[in-house]
Amino acid sequence: MEVSTAQKHKQQQEFALASISELASASSSSSLSSSFPVAARFSADCGVAELRFRRHFESVDAFSFDLPNAKLFKLGPLQSVCITEGADTNKEESYSRGVLINFRNEEEGKTFHCAFEQWKNGCIVQGSCLPNGAVSASKSKFDDKIEPSSAKMYFHYYGQLLHQQNMLQDYVRTGTYYAAVIENRADFVGRVVVDVGAGSGILSLFAAQAGAKHVYAVEASEMADYARKLISGNPSLGQRITVIRGKVEEVELPEKADILISEPMGTLLVNERMLESYVIARDRFLVPNGKMFPSTGRIHMAPFSDEYLFVEIANKALFWQQQNYYGVDLTPLYGSAFQGYFTQPVVDAFDPRLLVAPAISHVIDFSEIKEEELYDIDIPLKFLAAVGTRVHGLACWFDVLFNGSTVQRWLSTAPGAPTTHWYQLRCVLLQPLYVVAGQEITGRLHLVAHNAQSYTIYLTMSAKMWGPGAEQGGIIQTSSCKLDLKEPYYRMSQPQAYTMAQDQQPHQLMHAQDINIQADDLEDPELMQQPSQT
Repeated sequence: MEVSTAQKHKQQQEFALASISELASASSSSSLSSSFPVAARFSADCGVAELRFRRHFESVDAFSFDLPNAKLFKLGPLQSVCITEGADTNKEESYSRGVLINFRNEEEGKTFHCAFEQWKNGCIVQGSCLPNGAVSASKSKFDDKIEPSSAKMYFHYYGQLLHQQNMLQDYVRTGTYYAAVIENRADFVGRVVVDVGAGSGILSLFAAQAGAKHVYAVEASEMADYARKLISGNPSLGQRITVIRGKVEEVELPEKADILISEPMGTLLVNERMLESYVIARDRFLVPNGKMFPSTGRIHMAPFSDEYLFVEIANKALFWQQQNYYGVDLTPLYGSAFQGYFTQPVVDAFDPRLLVAPAISHVIDFSEIKEEELYDIDIPLKFLAAVGTRVHGLACWFDVLFNGSTVQRWLSTAPGAPTTHWYQLRCVLLQPLYVVAGQEITGRLHLVAHNAQSYTIYLTMSAKMWGPGAEQGGIIQTSSCKLDLKEPYYRMSQPQAYTMAQDQQPHQLMHAQDINIQADDLEDPELMQQPSQT
């Protein structure tokens, strides 16, 4: 019984009014005088949201409206009119009755309008009424799909100024955002903006500089407190910015946004799964045909050859080849260790001359994609080798488009371009492929989201037959690997330029072709497939 009572309480919300008057006709207009307390009550007792008006001392409702068919218009700071649609379907807009509402003060009028929109859109039926910036007590969509320990670490990381400084000092990133906003002032002047995952609030300040009417900076981590300090320290801009601490999946805003701005990109574009929050914010807050900065992302992929990198990773497992480590033979774990090092994607900046074929792209349209489509991303691969070499894996990077009305700008993380804090990412195969110029390389890059706010990467690459009769031939080599995007190998301190020729071998290290791994040594032998004989 107690649960039912609590649930019933959540399904109601009541406001005190000065007075209301029915607008059915001028001759027979009735009124609930302000000499008596007048109440308006939102409820959803039968599953349909309703608005009812009555005197506090009366048990019978004077007027009632079904909210799905009602509209509320503001006539002044203290006066609004509520009307309900009529039954005449031959007209585009027909209304059967209306009520003139007088509020006791301006603040109560604003709160009533906010509640009306929330109840009409079905927000309140699922939980309690949320004032601006409040967070729902019920479990949100974010909580349903993300492990609590991962979320705690994630928000702790971005709640520290030193990490915000790292991003702010990425001048390619910050400068591109600034240029994209300022050069497209026409999109921002007089508009309402929502900054999704605002961090330090720098993008909110850019939007205010561009003339935004108001900016709602939504940030779930402790950085929201620092953002308030930074914004209050810039009063000429800060007076048009409201910082709201909470997740975009949970907070309520008093109005819709004309523009969403955010920096939701992670390694390989999708890491940290913030793109999903960006899409949720689009569905919850953005007006139809509103703008998104950025609006489009592209993942670029190309096969690469890097003998240095392959040998470097393989050599990490040499520790486990010791047969007398304090009297202990470590070799039984060598195969597992070798495989383990190849489950880490490599994050660094590499020389674009290491690519052995032109890149292909996978496009993600942020304005159209559904959140669920980001849970599983399957990308077919098809390349034509430009040179004869050993292919060691797949190189990936991304860019995003700011599609402004005045200027279009791309933020690129490509190899050879100015380096960003995202760098590039490479997936290294357990067994390289041998290819010749003109040979076709096929495969699949499959990204599966997991609850640690990242993705498991399944990569398969194959070399097809070449030369006379190749059209009738099939695959002659295949290599696969499984990697965890959550646990990359950060290699940023390594040299970014390679001065040796492609066919030269590194010295003083074990050559890659000398590494002999037996399938029996691996935890997952299917991942390593030896090249078949031609």
